Amino acid sequence: MDWVTRFDKQMEACLPDVELLREEPMARHCSFRVGGPARRMAFPERGEQLVLLLSIARDCGARPLVIGNGTNLLAPDGGLDRLVIGTERLCRLEPGEEPGTIVAGCGVPLARLADFACKQGLTGLEFAHGIPGTVGGGLYMNAGAYGGELAQVVTGASVLLPEEGVRELTGEALGFGYRKSFLSEHPEAVALYGRFRLTPGDPEAIRAAMRDLLARRRASQPLEWPSAGSTFKRPEGHFAGTLIEQCGLKGRTVGGAQVSEKHAGFLINRGGATCADIRELIRQVQEVVFEKTGVRLEPEVRFVD
Repeated sequence: MDWVTRFDKQMEACLPDVELLREEPMARHCSFRVGGPARRMAFPERGEQLVLLLSIARDCGARPLVIGNGTNLLAPDGGLDRLVIGTERLCRLEPGEEPGTIVAGCGVPLARLADFACKQGLTGLEFAHGIPGTVGGGLYMNAGAYGGELAQVVTGASVLLPEEGVRELTGEALGFGYRKSFLSEHPEAVALYGRFRLTPGDPEAIRAAMRDLLARRRASQPLEWPSAGSTFKRPEGHFAGTLIEQCGLKGRTVGGAQVSEKHAGFLINRGGATCADIRELIRQVQEVVFEKTGVRLEPEVRFVD
């Protein structure tokens, strides 16, 4: 009996109200719009369901993969022999107990979080308004843009650790660095909620700042094409997009994947791209940039299997 049969029986007995999809294409759940079917995909609506779901997965020998909007993932064309857990319905969003604080579930989009903060008259999350990921993914990679990052405003998070249960981690314990955190160093851990401390501000000024940053994004980034945002991390002392452009790689194409002609730091799906196309294009860009500059580009995109 494989894990899927055991898992289906456990779900029917313990979590019959949780939506469960079979052979669900990952292309529907990753911003690159590529990826074959996941054996099972579940959508918990409460934190307790997520905790129980992960427990069932472990008991059945499944390999769970918890995702938000899939904005930084690249899933294989052949699919995933895994349980994928979508957190989009874990969207608790409310003011914290202390003035100037917000509590947000892992499935809350960062853009919605920034908008909520603005309506509360709180500044500090304007940079997050145009980031397409969720709170969970943002905590995982310390999401940031335009000089801001979550490390500046996160005071803590509720984190599920398989061997320990739910722990409350402080912002310091989350160990934020450039595009990394305690969560990225411990991929078995899952963020349930994030806690944010912000500063009182004028809602109109906050909204104007968010509109300005969004306009800058639209002017400089290929938002009209499927992508995972910036494909590579920023190498020390350089900008990945600048290096790629200087190496003459703008417009380079593999199958349906292309180095964006608008912003070389973005690899995009021009239509019909496969995971294999994108991975090969990433490899070629890394190879050429290293040969010409000596700089090794590290993907910001997370490859899953």
